[in-house]
Amino acid sequence: MAEGAIPNWPAMSIADANAALSGAGSPVELEDAVIRGVPMKVYKNAPPTVPAILDAAAEQFGERTYIVYENERVTFRALQIASRTLARSLQTDFGVEKGDRVGVIMRNYPEWPLGFYAALSVGAITTPMNSWWTADELEYGLSFAGVKVAIIDAHIYERIRDRLARLPDLKHILIARASAEEIADPRVASLNPIVGDPNSWARLPDPGPVNVALSPEDDATIMYTSGTTGKPKGALATHRAVVSNMFNSLTCQARMYLRKGEPVPAPDPDAMRATLLAVPFFHATGAFAVLIPSALRGDKIVSMYKWDAGQALPIIEAEKITSVGGVPAIAWQLLEHPDRDKYDLSSIQVISYGGAPSAPELVSTIKKRFPDAAPGNGWGMTETCATATLNIGEDYVNRPSSAGAPPGAVEIKICDPEGRDVTPGAVGELWCKSPSNCRLYWNRPDATAETFRNGWVVTGDLARIDEEGFLYLVDRAKDMLIRGGENIYCIEVENALYDHPAVMDAAVVGIQHKILGEEVGAVVQLKPGKAVTEAELRAHVAGQIAAFKVPVEIQFLNEPLPRNANGKIVKADLRQRFKARA
Repeated sequence: MAEGAIPNWPAMSIADANAALSGAGSPVELEDAVIRGVPMKVYKNAPPTVPAILDAAAEQFGERTYIVYENERVTFRALQIASRTLARSLQTDFGVEKGDRVGVIMRNYPEWPLGFYAALSVGAITTPMNSWWTADELEYGLSFAGVKVAIIDAHIYERIRDRLARLPDLKHILIARASAEEIADPRVASLNPIVGDPNSWARLPDPGPVNVALSPEDDATIMYTSGTTGKPKGALATHRAVVSNMFNSLTCQARMYLRKGEPVPAPDPDAMRATLLAVPFFHATGAFAVLIPSALRGDKIVSMYKWDAGQALPIIEAEKITSVGGVPAIAWQLLEHPDRDKYDLSSIQVISYGGAPSAPELVSTIKKRFPDAAPGNGWGMTETCATATLNIGEDYVNRPSSAGAPPGAVEIKICDPEGRDVTPGAVGELWCKSPSNCRLYWNRPDATAETFRNGWVVTGDLARIDEEGFLYLVDRAKDMLIRGGENIYCIEVENALYDHPAVMDAAVVGIQHKILGEEVGAVVQLKPGKAVTEAELRAHVAGQIAAFKVPVEIQFLNEPLPRNANGKIVKADLRQRFKARA
């Protein structure tokens, strides 16, 4: 491990820092609990439900801006009033009761958090869906969850209007940003007459909170997994699980100071922080790791209709963005954009990402171009409600290939295919136990039994854990290549590709081979203005890893690699670029 740039770093071990933070009086204090029959540590001071966080934010930060979208600006108080207004309409006009599913499907408009909070406050199970989905996928998602009311935008409506006859459980559709005159179907109504446009929400009369009793163990959300193969599964999370996710992050952020030998700074209610949201709200990162924590801290969220690094640069300057990120590709696009130096980006304090493997070179590039910014990388999944581990600050600089060490409330272990613990330091399948874990897959008892075991999530990720508890992801178990009986971990090869200064994005896939079973193929996107030949890149990789792992074929793309809405590379698309070999 490289020596820390801070003298006497680390001042405290991970175990000691976790213990200090979990003790009595700490904001992230832990206590013992039994959740669905499973003993575990939980956060003693966590808000009981998601709506309670918005109510507290409206009380404390009232007129501070919460959501920005183009020329629309919504304060915490305005969103609270609008969500209360919509919540009462969901109850009285549309018959939504506790446990009903309410779908939220649209771009990152302010109406997305409006529908999310409103549905949760009446006890419904908010069911976000991918706004990139096709009509077939949307029909599946609505039908499978038994969605009663869907809050959508006009583009989604056009996609599903011909499918409504096949969706008998879907009783009502509310369309954001559409006038009532455009709607003829009796099941469909405009959202605008209920709440008006976002800039007018602050002028709505406050109807007060809805009268629905909610507890931490009540079901809150169904988040569909982003799976690149097969039908997506609906991961069902409770309010406790959703809220615990951000306390995982808070603990890791506080631990960063203890590791530096500094006291954890007290929360500054006057600090003006702003996040540029480069991922969809419908992803666990967007909803659980950005939307809700921003309310807890009083932070501003600036969203875009569609991510574009060139368009993001002036927004960062104008809105004084302090936090950017999402997935590694987004960080790279900002760092390497040719117009980057034309804008004042000095407000940036944090560049964080997760959801996809990142090259160790990324953290050094961040520190070089933004010396005062704290780089961060983490691991989590839909089934863990986003963040389970976080690597930030000096820990990340010194362990750039790690996804971080877990906080005290999260247990991780590495198991063999039979579920037995492997030898310390060995590669195996990652298991995770935490109060932020989802409790099951909706209407999938078979998949639930396979993945959710006595409080643990069996992740399907291959990983190892070092002597101090830092997690290193190796590959997805199903994506690992086997060449002539030898396991090849894609991340290792991708990191070797990323190490070349011309490479901005890379993915490794298997090429079918008659004798060997599979060989290694790679697809890369180069940084703007950079050049390298296939032979040069293969030679670079050969200097770092064994010869049998070196790609036999490398293809170059001028455009970004294909990714789904959650930032994961769609390797199935890339595999089709390669012909089988004899």
